[in-house]
Amino acid sequence: MFPAKFSVCVVIPVYNHEHAIGTVVSSLRAQGLPVILVDDGCSPACAQELDRLSVLPDVTMFRHDANRGKGAAVITGFRAAAKLGFTHAIQVDADGQHTLTDARRFVEAAREQPDAVICGRPVFDASIPKARYYGRYLTHGMVWLQTLSFDIIDSMCGFRLYPLAATLDLIDHQHIGERMDFDSEILVRMHWRQIPMRWLDTRVSYPIDGVSHFRMFLDNVRMTTLHIRLTCGMLIRLPVLLWRKFARTKPARQVRERDANA
Repeated sequence: MFPAKFSVCVVIPVYNHEHAIGTVVSSLRAQGLPVILVDDGCSPACAQELDRLSVLPDVTMFRHDANRGKGAAVITGFRAAAKLGFTHAIQVDADGQHTLTDARRFVEAAREQPDAVICGRPVFDASIPKARYYGRYLTHGMVWLQTLSFDIIDSMCGFRLYPLAATLDLIDHQHIGERMDFDSEILVRMHWRQIPMRWLDTRVSYPIDGVSHFRMFLDNVRMTTLHIRLTCGMLIRLPVLLWRKFARTKPARQVRERDANA
């Protein structure tokens, strides 16, 4: 059972971003936000930096003995946050690509709508590689198909604020990918559960330490498998999704018809 009091922390999955993570933690602590670091099997150099950061006030660290993937690290952080009494958790990446000063905007949005996932809508600068920018639309298109809607504006941005009770209930009862597939899959499954989502623009730049852990072959295979799995899930849920879509649009049509007849 979660406490009624609204309480937010930040969960950061870390895998060999020793040059950026100190700046990320400093920015979040300056905003008065407690930080949970999850060492996802980091190298000795990064593990040493995380050990240094973990002794700072309001910083807690958990460690995986071996690399298990971004999603697994986020889930570890969410479970830890719930046990520590937090009701909500912000997820950010460790590489410094997010505009962390927006974290307070996410908190205030969640305070207004505590049952919603507050999702970052990335506004990219010129540092994003063009192949990545246009490649994102392949995933966007698949997600729009899997939800039969354009409600999920961007399923790949790792800057979000989650209500922990609803999020952990989903994780406990549904398969959620534990690597690069985590960010997209959890939003699609939340949409299927009709968990509210709110979108905030946030600037994103590519990153200050230049480290990418995307494995071209393995992660592309993983994402392909994810979209096959979610598309099959959509087909199973198709009658319900179509009914919801019709039920949501019907009142709007009725209002337009009344206005036309007035």
